[in-house]
Amino acid sequence: MKLTYALTAIGLVIAMPLPTLAATINAVMYKNPQCSCCEAYAAYLEQNGFKVDIKPVNNLSQISSDAGVPADLEGCHTMMVDGYVVDGLVPVEIVKKLLAERPAIAGITLAGMPTGAPGMGGEKDGTWTIYAFTKDGKAPTVYATK
Repeated sequence: MKLTYALTAIGLVIAMPLPTLAATINAVMYKNPQCSCCEAYAAYLEQNGFKVDIKPVNNLSQISSDAGVPADLEGCHTMMVDGYVVDGLVPVEIVKKLLAERPAIAGITLAGMPTGAPGMGGEKDGTWTIYAFTKDGKAPTVYATK
C-alpha cells in the first residue's frame, strides 16, 4: 500500500510541467576595436539573459549610419538584436521593454558613454534619455528615460 502511494507521488511529480526557462536573447555587437567598455556591457547583458557575439570593426560609424542611428546620437557600439538596433549602453530593462513592446521603429540609442551606464565606471549622475529612431529620416523621439 505504501509503495502504491510512493509510486503515485512519483508519477505526479513526473507528470507536472517543469518551469520554462527564459530563452536566451541572441545579439551581435559591432564595436570599435579600441573600446573596452563594450566588452563590459556585453558581460552585463550576458548576466541578464543575452548571448552577445562581439565583432570588432573599423567602420563603426558606417554600420551605425546604415542601421539608421542618427550621427549625433551614436554610441560606442551598435548591436543588432531580434530585428532591432540597440546603440550605446542602454540598460537591459529598456532593451527587454523594446523587445516585448515591438514598436515600429528601427531601434533605440543612449548616445555617448554616460558615467554609471552599464559597462562604464562611476556613479550615475542625472537622467539618461534613450531615443527611438526610424530609418525614414524623421526626428528621433524619446523612448524611455532612466
